[in-house]
Amino acid sequence: MSETTDPDLDDSVRIADPSIDTDVIDRIESALEEGALADGPEVRAFESEFGAYCRTDHAVATSNGTTALHAALEALDVEDGDAVITTPFSFVASANAIRLAGATPVFADIDLETYTLDPADVERVLAERDDVVGLLPVHLYGLAADISALCELADEHDLFVLEDACQAHGAAVRGDRVGGFGDAACFSFYPTKNMTTGEGGIVTTDREDVAERVASYVNHGRAENGTGDYDHVRLGHNYRMTALAAAIGRSQLERLPAFNEQRRENAAYYDDRLADLPLETPTEPDGYRHVYHQYTVRTDDRDALAEGLAARNVDAAIYYETPIHRQPAYETVSTAAAELPRAQRAAETVLSVPVHPALSERDRRAVVEEIYDYFHNQ
Repeated sequence: MSETTDPDLDDSVRIADPSIDTDVIDRIESALEEGALADGPEVRAFESEFGAYCRTDHAVATSNGTTALHAALEALDVEDGDAVITTPFSFVASANAIRLAGATPVFADIDLETYTLDPADVERVLAERDDVVGLLPVHLYGLAADISALCELADEHDLFVLEDACQAHGAAVRGDRVGGFGDAACFSFYPTKNMTTGEGGIVTTDREDVAERVASYVNHGRAENGTGDYDHVRLGHNYRMTALAAAIGRSQLERLPAFNEQRRENAAYYDDRLADLPLETPTEPDGYRHVYHQYTVRTDDRDALAEGLAARNVDAAIYYETPIHRQPAYETVSTAAAELPRAQRAAETVLSVPVHPALSERDRRAVVEEIYDYFHNQ
């Protein structure tokens, strides 16, 4: 189901349009009949299937991507006084989770071509601090960070690596999907993502100890091997995924390869037709597989282009207009030692246009034509 219900929006091209198949109804009915709505077999099945997709030994479902990040950081024994290096150019949840775990987010700059954490700048930060316990790179817009270089740095400095893969379901580096490179990884299933559960998240890991602690933390800190339902070994939360969300997720996971292929096809269509315009289109480094959660261009005319597209009924969005370390909520906690100019440059120039798999040929053509019209009428 990918239907427009408001007739006034019939001619618009939306930035996101979740594709929900009708088989979800049967799956939800089955979950309802089982009666285990808060947890249970449907969630366990989804965890097993998603872990297999990511080729990891374990997967623990959560209520959303932010709770997945928080639970994973708690499972990795992050404590008050610790610092975790992350990117300033992401949705704020990446840094918020670090603060929720009691640690301090420390920002390193990005690579302007990939919009992901720059290993060289991470190395600069590591040379300046002795309180860093881990790295939290974000695989942004559907493209993996330079995860091999970041994992090498982590090994050299005895740090954990927690991948934020909330925008990168199915992204890969040299054939290996994100989700299994570091000590753990987190995914979000918000409706705009490459696949959805309505709301939901998941932690993937090859470490049994991390999986056990996450499973405990998201279930009120219950003992992994306790003698009863009310044995609690740590402070925890109710971060569980519901069976109904898992039922949606199992359907979506079956369709994820097709969703991603359509996103890649849409991106290739744009690449070919926007190549001669004064804007930077997304990059896909050799050996990487981009799954285009967003198709993000970069231009000095960003704000005017966004306004022009909106006037022509083409949704466009800015992800993200203000780097995290410049957000009001981070004024008193930001530890950015440098200006982080590449993150600032990205924030001033990026614009995402619709790339979701529900786009029609008319939609894609309209996006290209409206961008062309804007630049040729300046």
